Amino acid sequence: MSGTACRLANLGLLLACTGCDSGGAGTRWFAEVAFDAGLEFHHHSGHEPGRFWMPEIMGGGAALLDADGDGRLDVYLVQSGTPAAGSLAGGANRLFLNRSEGGGLSFEDAGPHSGAGDEGYGMGVATGDFDGDGDVDLYVTNYGPNVLLTNEGEGRFRDVTQRAGVGDAGWGTSAAFVDYDRDGLLDLFVTNYLDWTVEGELTCHDKLGRRDYCNPDNYRSPAFDVLYRNEGDGRFSDVSRESGIASKPGTGLGVACADFDGDGWIDVFVANDLMPDVLWRNQGDGRFVDVAVSAGCAVDEYGTSKAGMGVGVADVDDDGDPDLLVGNLNGQSDSFFLNADGRFADRTHIAGLGSVSRPFTRFGLGLVDFDGDGHLDLFEANGRVNMQGNDYSGDPYAEPDLLMRGGAGPRFTEVPGAGLDRAAVGSGRGAAFGDLDDDGATDVVVVNRDGPAFLLHNVVAARGGWVGFRLLDEEGRFLPHATLSCTVGERRVTRTARTASSYCSANDPRVLVGLGGEGLAEDVEVLWPDGRRESFGGRGAGVYHELRRGGGL
Repeated sequence: MSGTACRLANLGLLLACTGCDSGGAGTRWFAEVAFDAGLEFHHHSGHEPGRFWMPEIMGGGAALLDADGDGRLDVYLVQSGTPAAGSLAGGANRLFLNRSEGGGLSFEDAGPHSGAGDEGYGMGVATGDFDGDGDVDLYVTNYGPNVLLTNEGEGRFRDVTQRAGVGDAGWGTSAAFVDYDRDGLLDLFVTNYLDWTVEGELTCHDKLGRRDYCNPDNYRSPAFDVLYRNEGDGRFSDVSRESGIASKPGTGLGVACADFDGDGWIDVFVANDLMPDVLWRNQGDGRFVDVAVSAGCAVDEYGTSKAGMGVGVADVDDDGDPDLLVGNLNGQSDSFFLNADGRFADRTHIAGLGSVSRPFTRFGLGLVDFDGDGHLDLFEANGRVNMQGNDYSGDPYAEPDLLMRGGAGPRFTEVPGAGLDRAAVGSGRGAAFGDLDDDGATDVVVVNRDGPAFLLHNVVAARGGWVGFRLLDEEGRFLPHATLSCTVGERRVTRTARTASSYCSANDPRVLVGLGGEGLAEDVEVLWPDGRRESFGGRGAGVYHELRRGGGL
């Protein structure tokens, strides 16, 4: 049986069997409920027949954030628009406010009066409270000038890009708010893709002679990433050159920030497209050095530079170090790097992620414990960048998404049909992960290029127990990169509050820990971004606990 036929047969089995035990071939993990929940959003790339402009194949992203301060996660979706000759401006981004009650998901379009509807040619979005007022702000990346939207409360935003000085005019993709200098202020890292213009577009063909999108190496125009330092008065300074970030160009698409070597300073990993990936090691004095080659995560185990798209970062093997996963182009497997004290080893095939990932192009991805068994699972939003022979729908770039159930080892096993309750195939780009109905189960929002967004509601019937945490500073503000560790049964589990990962997207800032059959997380400790460590004792299951810096031992 062909790969396509096999997957369709598995999907048919999935539709026929919805009551199997967790992780089985017929288990429902997700229900696609975007339309029913009011999350009606259709992405537009601006593609026209016979014209293949490179930005059209790359957008857009999604963010999950509490925009209006009511304690529920809202959804922000990035629109690309309609390119016109000499201009790339068009459709507006949209903010959907969470109105869910009584177990069902429900969203309301905030409309243009929210001020969040940037009309640039959108790519991605980052979230963070850059001005320290307790409200979550938005940074939108575009082909063309990026935009900083400050949250003025109750879901109202205002464009402060010019005053802040962060309107980088390149081709921005993923971005991250990160306090790299440990001064208590969120700085901003912006990943750029190519130095591309409409006038300089190339004509490319596939193997059958058809017009199609070019590969990035055809342009020979990698771009420089940007680092902005937060000055604390609403303004940022561009420190790209003095920090070393501008010392080498790349084709950056995904970004993730973590203290990879355990020295107390947050580092930055960038996934490059058909170039070696970059690991900017924070020197602690405002400077960064690329150590990806010596650390073992620049290329795969065969020395190949893959087409890096999205990035996942989490402690998958429970050793206290953040590991890395990079999604790549079809024909290339994922790159799964296990971390040991800042040194990485490619364990893609050993972990079961080699052959299963290779048929697809993986953009947005997340390492998340969807079924609450204590092991991190993997979801990947897939979509092509070039036309191929086998079609999954009328969209020649659409592909089915992937869901891999995690287990000890670590080892991953594919869940057929991505655990969906019905066929839902699109050209997946950004994917954002968070608990939209506060039931302790992580849901997924996927933006599909030139298609409707998916809202994948987590409906795993046999989920294990869970406990959640809000890791806050003394004023009650979320602290990104605060790291929680706790004992669950015989395992020591580490989870970090992190919004920036996946592809062009931002995630739930809360920490969720799957408990399996246990009823308690014991010996809870938090390592705060400023280096302080506190103990908070044990915490019971089935609720989100608020842990404030200074409130532990």
